[in-house]
Amino acid sequence: MSSFIKEKDGIFPSVCSLDCPDQCGLLVHKKDGKIVKVEGDPNHPVTKGNICNKVRNMAARLYDEKRLEYPLKRVGAKGEGKFERITWDEAIATITNRWKSLIETKGPESIIPYSFYGNMGYITAEGMDRRFFHRMGASQLDRAVCQAAGSEGYKYTMGGSFGIDPEDSVDSKLIIFWGVNAVSTNMHQVVLAQKAKKNGAKIVVIDVHKNQTGRIADWFIPILPGTDGALALGMMNILFDENLIDEDFLKNFTIGYEQLREHVRQYDPVTVSGITGVPVDNLYKLARLYGEITPSFIRVGNGLQHHDNGGMSVRSIACLPALTGQWLHKGGGALKSNSGYLAHNTYSMQRPDLLENKQTRTINMNAIGDALLQKNNPIQSMYVYGSNPAVIAPNSNKVKAGLERNDLFLVVHDLFLTETARYADIVLPSTSSYENTDLYGSYWHNHFHLQQPVIEAYGESKSNYEVFKLLANGMEYDDDAFKETEAEMIENALSNTGNPYIEEITYEKLAKNEYMKANVKPLLPGKLLTPSGKIELYSEKMVEDGYHGLPTYTPIVNDGDAPFLFVPGPNHNFLNSTFSNNEKHIKLEKTPKLHINSEDAIAYGIETDDIVKIWNERGECELTAAVGDNVLKGVLVSQGLWADQPGTKQIVNSLTPDRIADMGGGATFFSGRVNIEKK
Repeated sequence: MSSFIKEKDGIFPSVCSLDCPDQCGLLVHKKDGKIVKVEGDPNHPVTKGNICNKVRNMAARLYDEKRLEYPLKRVGAKGEGKFERITWDEAIATITNRWKSLIETKGPESIIPYSFYGNMGYITAEGMDRRFFHRMGASQLDRAVCQAAGSEGYKYTMGGSFGIDPEDSVDSKLIIFWGVNAVSTNMHQVVLAQKAKKNGAKIVVIDVHKNQTGRIADWFIPILPGTDGALALGMMNILFDENLIDEDFLKNFTIGYEQLREHVRQYDPVTVSGITGVPVDNLYKLARLYGEITPSFIRVGNGLQHHDNGGMSVRSIACLPALTGQWLHKGGGALKSNSGYLAHNTYSMQRPDLLENKQTRTINMNAIGDALLQKNNPIQSMYVYGSNPAVIAPNSNKVKAGLERNDLFLVVHDLFLTETARYADIVLPSTSSYENTDLYGSYWHNHFHLQQPVIEAYGESKSNYEVFKLLANGMEYDDDAFKETEAEMIENALSNTGNPYIEEITYEKLAKNEYMKANVKPLLPGKLLTPSGKIELYSEKMVEDGYHGLPTYTPIVNDGDAPFLFVPGPNHNFLNSTFSNNEKHIKLEKTPKLHINSEDAIAYGIETDDIVKIWNERGECELTAAVGDNVLKGVLVSQGLWADQPGTKQIVNSLTPDRIADMGGGATFFSGRVNIEKK
């Protein structure tokens, strides 16, 4: 038992578990064994005591009266939300007996896990669970709902998830936030940008919505959804045409720049302006600003890659720093994700060797609706943890239809009776991160953190680690993989001989220091992990994989004849569906809004605070109109995944397409179209 648990009062170190790049160092205040306050750790080298409202109000979530305390068995109809209390022994026996029967009659592929990073701890999100389902031989889940497309596109250019050290961005003289509402989703990058601004830096924001990040910019550039790649190519056209490039850098550290020079001639400013909605004069101004200011830094967000062309868009943007030689300057370059620097031993953590049938089917989580409804070799059981597919998955009405199947044996392990859990046969109560031992790695600031339990488990709740060990025992799996302690799993995960950046980081050192930074070096000069070892402006690997070898713009898929492009972005006080059912956070966020351009509002007779209906063939929503100039004509933007409350129609993913993006199996949440009318 952690020594922190034993002490009923005091202040204890912790780390934020949310799927957020900042991964803040925390100080947790306890009184009588309960957390009464969460604040930032002022000694953390990056987050420095600043935390968001989501986490500042975490105690309200941890002790919410709706939090699950014990296992439940469904006694009503699916979706009705009627359950009765059962014991853990009954829950485990019910689950494993059903699975044994399914494996015998339908095969192990009739069972599938569904999870994501509701808790970013490696043990919680990709530890015993992966081992268990590998050992079972269950259908595998392609967890591609978040940044898969963009990460793949960036990798083609730069060799992996490696960017600048964000701490160096205080030395940047031009910072471009591209497709990222950083005020709400990467607040400490904003803090660093503001420090850079005091030293003379300019801040440019490129986005489909003038959100809180757009409002702090020196220059906000609105863009039509799904056209970011075209904008990047138009910038390249001007950079080459006006000789605003670093010829020596291109010769020494890239391949394909001469091919790229010829290729981007077709993306002239007039053509690109017509595609993107960015005026020609602004396109020239942006390109010249980028070509003349060094060091410049592009923070590439997730938003722009949630399109049919998202992977290629990020691939195109990732080429820009090479054209002006930014990678050789402190504070210069780009950052999509820095997870490559903290690459741990995933083989040791997940044990894929336990999967005997290497041809076991894999199902993309973005297509879970189709998978649940397919007649051939159907899914007969799904185990959900760390996610809430009824709200977060695209085309959610299709997902709900699948969850309603009476022959689907559904188990949900969560802190709350989520929208998905209401369809479950068995619901298991989950611990919070503050009740677990786990390892965390930021995908932005290059630090590992060790979380040691701060409080006792809530009620009868158990961690993923504990539950999958119980399930393994119930399934009679006696492999050594299910006998490792959390400390052993963490120690082995940190033993990654393929990653020189973390050679000095061990479990023992983390237990003493709480967090440690990887030994990050500048990417260049040096050899990248691309096939050539250089920045690949032309990629032969892309050609082999069926793509154009040069960055190329392809319009998003035709999503029908509805007049408006619809982008359901994140909001400030929720993180995906987390917090959307907690009263404190709902009060902070107030109401689900739909941003509409003033001219469009006049045309449809809509005023601010009107209730409007938006719909397409997939579903409909009712939201509150916010009229103004924060979006371009023909674009509608909502914010947040709001809970499915009785009497409301506010699940925006009932409208989103479940097509798969161009790369990495990524999602296309932002490539849908909708109609609108005043209620």
